[in-house]
Amino acid sequence: MNAFALEPIEKAPLADLKKLQLQRLRWTLQHAYDHVPHYRRKFDAAGVKPEDCRSLSDLAKFPFTTKADLRETYPFGMFAVPMDRIVRIHASSGTTGKPTVVGYSAKDIDTWAGVMARSIRAAGARPGDKVHVAYGYGLFTGGLGAHYGAERLGLAVIPLGGGMTERQVQLIADFKPEIIMVTPSYMLAIADEMERQGIDPAKCSLRLGIFGAEPWTNEMRANIENRLSMEAFDLYGLSEVIGPGVAQECAEAKDGLTIWEDHFYPEVVDAASGKPLADGEKGELILTSLTKEALPVIRYRTRDLTRLLPGTARAMRRMEKVTGRSDDMLIIRGVNLFPSQIEELILRQPGLSPHYALEISRDGPLDHLTVLVEGNDTAMASLQHSIKAYIGITVDVRAGSIERSIGKAKRVIDKRPR
Repeated sequence: MNAFALEPIEKAPLADLKKLQLQRLRWTLQHAYDHVPHYRRKFDAAGVKPEDCRSLSDLAKFPFTTKADLRETYPFGMFAVPMDRIVRIHASSGTTGKPTVVGYSAKDIDTWAGVMARSIRAAGARPGDKVHVAYGYGLFTGGLGAHYGAERLGLAVIPLGGGMTERQVQLIADFKPEIIMVTPSYMLAIADEMERQGIDPAKCSLRLGIFGAEPWTNEMRANIENRLSMEAFDLYGLSEVIGPGVAQECAEAKDGLTIWEDHFYPEVVDAASGKPLADGEKGELILTSLTKEALPVIRYRTRDLTRLLPGTARAMRRMEKVTGRSDDMLIIRGVNLFPSQIEELILRQPGLSPHYALEISRDGPLDHLTVLVEGNDTAMASLQHSIKAYIGITVDVRAGSIERSIGKAKRVIDKRPR
């Protein structure tokens, strides 16, 4: 089969897709119940059994899985196959406690390579393209996920990983890759380094950028596309569910990310109450794996805020671009604020670089926000005014040198006393 042709399921009638989803969902629930004691206890406590799932809507009867479940069973307690069937172990960075550990069977690695190949093709890859992978390799799923997907598609992979920014620029100039896979914030750091070396980013060989691992706004997309004269596409995934490759923006429509629904079943719920929301309503994305053997996830709370939309470029549903998380919401003087809202205003402001950090401190009984940016005094004053006008809070805007991230950008610096 031609690796660049659509798979039949990508254009299958909705009824066929739903039939496959239900069959796979029922298998997953039974598999988790039979082989993961933690899931068995949770299902029993909620008074549900796998056989209670007779339709896709019945999934709402089952309990959520959260990062806390993975930490409680650290390291391998959520694995549903014996260790002699585990061929790979990844883990999240563990910045908020113990890392969350994920395991893969040989079939899971094959599935992952397949959904990543599908994602890279959907973004507009062509036979003969070279793919520069600047996601981190190692325990982080980004680098190897991108690598295996590009190889599965038959493309030439340049496995550089994160960091060594000067070398990134040198190899882009020398090897002339058409595609780059990296976090959007690090793409901007690479563009800065190109300019430092006297290279015009708009004249480099890159045609497509496939960006994921952190929320980013449409303003940042426009900034990257204009500076590098490339098409920028959104890739979505998370380690606990498989890694990158859960959903991908398609080149034909570029209107949100198509979720590969034959492998991952999406729901959106109200973040506070956990009540399911109808397609089109904004809330927290919940994902259930349908084909994973080693680490099935049932109703995993991603904390990512989005909404589900009907399919366009593919039969499967789309999710709107994630620009915030239910757990990165800041409450400053009673106002709910997401870092992405500040980012949008920074990127609209001429005279400011796209790099920023938010510093939270305590001012008497109240929290105070300082926005650190790089730019001139006029642009900073204008940003301060915009934040007050659009978000409704007074903040300090200060010039600062922002550390360039080689992976996920650290946007929030919490200086409040513990």
